[in-house]
Amino acid sequence: MRSLHLLLVPALLLVLVFPVTRGRYNDDFDDGEDLADFDDNDFAEFEDNNEDPVAEAETAPPPRVSHSSQPEEEEDEDEATVELEDGQDGFEDSETQDQDMYSKYDQEEFEGIGDMEKTSHMKDPLIIHTVPAHLQNSWESYYMEILMVTGLLAYIMNYIIGKNKNSRLAHAWFNSHKELLESNFALVGDDGTSKEAVSTGKLNQENEHIYNLWCSGRVCCEGMLIQLKFLKRQDLLNVLARMMRPACDQVQIKVTLNDEDMDTFVFAVGTKKAMARLQKEMQDLSEFCGDKPKSGAKYGLPESLAILSEMGEVTDGVMDNKMVHYITNHADKIESIHFSDQFSGPKVMQEEGQPLKLPETKKTLLFTFNVPGMGNTSPRDMDSLLPLMNMVIYSIDKVKKLRLNREGKQKADKNRARVEENFLKQTHAQRQEAAQTRREEKKRAEKERIMNEEDPERQRRLEEAAQRREQKKIEKKQMKMKQIKVKAM
Repeated sequence: MRSLHLLLVPALLLVLVFPVTRGRYNDDFDDGEDLADFDDNDFAEFEDNNEDPVAEAETAPPPRVSHSSQPEEEEDEDEATVELEDGQDGFEDSETQDQDMYSKYDQEEFEGIGDMEKTSHMKDPLIIHTVPAHLQNSWESYYMEILMVTGLLAYIMNYIIGKNKNSRLAHAWFNSHKELLESNFALVGDDGTSKEAVSTGKLNQENEHIYNLWCSGRVCCEGMLIQLKFLKRQDLLNVLARMMRPACDQVQIKVTLNDEDMDTFVFAVGTKKAMARLQKEMQDLSEFCGDKPKSGAKYGLPESLAILSEMGEVTDGVMDNKMVHYITNHADKIESIHFSDQFSGPKVMQEEGQPLKLPETKKTLLFTFNVPGMGNTSPRDMDSLLPLMNMVIYSIDKVKKLRLNREGKQKADKNRARVEENFLKQTHAQRQEAAQTRREEKKRAEKERIMNEEDPERQRRLEEAAQRREQKKIEKKQMKMKQIKVKAM
């Protein structure tokens, strides 16, 4: 009985409480309201009445719509609710749905929800950075390549134009001088490629700015080498350098005479600057023409020209009326004229060492002519050098006929003996060193031969023979010293 009473008491309490609750629900809501909507506000009575009005507004549920007044709309909402429950697209966007979801929860229970709502509305600003200039795809990014290609094209064009111009000038000179050369030389234009001398009748191109022509087959002349030295018009850098320092084309002629067809003398005439330079650089002019260049006004030459001569007799013999006429009328084209029986080329530099023998000499005539135009040369300027070639032919015949008198010949021989003696004095110490070196090498080779001998007896005999030879040399030196002392007494 006691257990029965305990079960009846809770049941009676439930019966008393249920009508009160039912009545309270009927007073607050209409009969047609959806029970599901009421479940969303089950915890509204437990909220704090002192909560912030802003929070109340955020947590308040959306307004309900009366179903009794609009039945059709109720059916539509039911369908919409079903669609949302099925996971299909709703009427509200994702941002609004997130806001409604967070508004259902208590902000005191879930901290940081307000900050999440604020950050959800904030968006990072879009920053557009400018692309650097070197990464932009424009012509300005390739200015270095453009400059290089432009410079390369300019160099190639200048090379072609300069090479063609030098070729035109060379052929213009040859066409104007060909008849004169063929009338004075049996062979014109030998290139040296064949064993027999063959006249090719054309220039030999050494490179883009130098052309050679070899002529031979004339009385008293072994041969004549003509060298056309043009400016390096094919080189763009040389062209730019000539803008700052102008220069001119040159024609150099070297005539080699037979030994019996020229007397012993050294002579030169040309511009003062060229004479001073040649006297320092050329071996023969520095040794036989020690005096300073003299003015040629005595012979009627322009003031710009000077003369270097071994003796006055040579100058009087060379500078006749016809020679003076050639030089005076073409003084602007003449750089230098050099006649020498002791021509050996430029001086040997000190770095290269002093030679032990006198350099080989040849009887030579050298001519250096400047082409008019100072770089702006035309084919007509090349034709204007024809009278100077006539002077070269005349000089060959003039030097062959020129002979010194007995006094002049003796003076010339003394000068050459003096030069040879000075050379031997300068090289005496070097010759002694060379002789000592040869003796030491000979002794070393003999010792090596003795050491390489396998037979001991033969090796001993060779050593004794070497000692006897050395002893004889010492005795000969002692005898010479005694003879010198007797003579001195």
